[in-house]
Amino acid sequence: MRRYGPEAAKDIWDAPCRGIERIVSGIKQFNIECGLLEQDSLFLGLGKHGKEEVESEAECRKSVGFTDQTIYEGDALKSILGAEGYAAGIRYTGTYGVNPLLCLQGFKDVLIDNGMQVFESTEVIRLEGHTAFTRGGSVTADHIIIAVDKLQGHMSPLADEVFHAQTFLSVSEPLTDKDLIRLFPSGKQMQCWDSRLVYTYFRLTGDNRLLVGGGTAITTYLKEAYNNHRIISRVIRRFKEHFPFLHDLSFIQFWPGLIDATRDLLPIIVRPPQQPHLHFVLGAVGLPWAAFAGSFAARNVLGEADEDYKKYYRYFSNRRHFALPSGLVKIIGKPLMFSLSNGWAKFYQVDHHRKHDEMKGEF
Repeated sequence: MRRYGPEAAKDIWDAPCRGIERIVSGIKQFNIECGLLEQDSLFLGLGKHGKEEVESEAECRKSVGFTDQTIYEGDALKSILGAEGYAAGIRYTGTYGVNPLLCLQGFKDVLIDNGMQVFESTEVIRLEGHTAFTRGGSVTADHIIIAVDKLQGHMSPLADEVFHAQTFLSVSEPLTDKDLIRLFPSGKQMQCWDSRLVYTYFRLTGDNRLLVGGGTAITTYLKEAYNNHRIISRVIRRFKEHFPFLHDLSFIQFWPGLIDATRDLLPIIVRPPQQPHLHFVLGAVGLPWAAFAGSFAARNVLGEADEDYKKYYRYFSNRRHFALPSGLVKIIGKPLMFSLSNGWAKFYQVDHHRKHDEMKGEF
C-alpha cells in the first residue's frame, strides 16, 4: 500500500490469489491426491505494537476492497487458537495447504498423460538461439520458458538479479486429538505466522503433524547454506512458548533451504529485448507466485495475456525501481545488497511508475 498505492496493491495481490485459484482448481479437476486442506490465514501480532500491526493490515486490506477479514483479540483470539502471548490476530479466507511434492508429481503425471515430455534431473548447460543443450541431448523450440531457482550467470546476466533467503522447516510427530482441539478450539485449521521481521510460521499437515518454520536475521541473509539444528531448535522453542501444552511434542526432522528471491520479494518475469523467444521467470517466492508467473509466461507465448501484460509489466520487469543499483553488488556482495534493499522496500520505498510505452520490450 505504501509503496504502490491502493489500485496497484490490489493488482499485485491479485496475482498470487490467481495462482492459488489455479492450483486448487487443477487439483480438484484432476483429482490429485496431495493432502489439499482449506486453511484460513491468521496473521498474529506480537509485543506492544502487535495490535497496531494487525489493525494496519486490516486497514490495508479494506482499502483495496478485501472484506473477508476478521480481527481477534483476547478471549476471541483464544477461541480460535489456543495460544498465549499474542496481542491480536487477523484472519482471512481463500488460502490452502498442500503436500507440495505430491502436488507437483500429480500435475506432472497429468501433463505426461496429455502428451508432454518431461526429462527430470536433466541440467541445461547452455542456450544457443532456440536450442537448449544438456549433457544428454538438446531441445529446439520456437519459445523457451526458463522458470528456475539458482539461475547461473553463464546462462544469463539476469542471474545477478536473483538473491536468496534462507529458512528452516521442521515437522512434528502426529498430534493427539486432545492437542488438536486445544490448538484450534473452533475446529477450523489455519496457516499462522507472526509479526517478526523473520517470522515464525506454522500449519497442520493432512496427517495432523505440525510444520513449523523460521530462522534468524543473520542466517536469512547468509551467502551460503547453513545447516545447523540450533537455528530450528530456537524457532521451535520460541513456538512452544506460545503453546505450553505442546512442550513435550517431538519434532522429528528439519530441512534448511535457500529460497530464491528478488530484492523486493516480487518475481521477475522478463523477455530480453535481444532474445524475444526467451521468457525468464525468477524469484517466485512460494507456490502461488510460481503458479501465476508460470501461467503468465505461457499465456504470453500464446498471445493470450495482453491485458495482463499491460497491468503487470511495471511491477515484474527486471528494470523496476530498486533503492540500490545492481552494479553495487560487485562491491558490497549479494547478502548485504539483498538485506539493505529488502529492508528498504519493505519499510520505506515509494514507487513512481513509468508509462507502458516507456517499457516496451522489457517484459
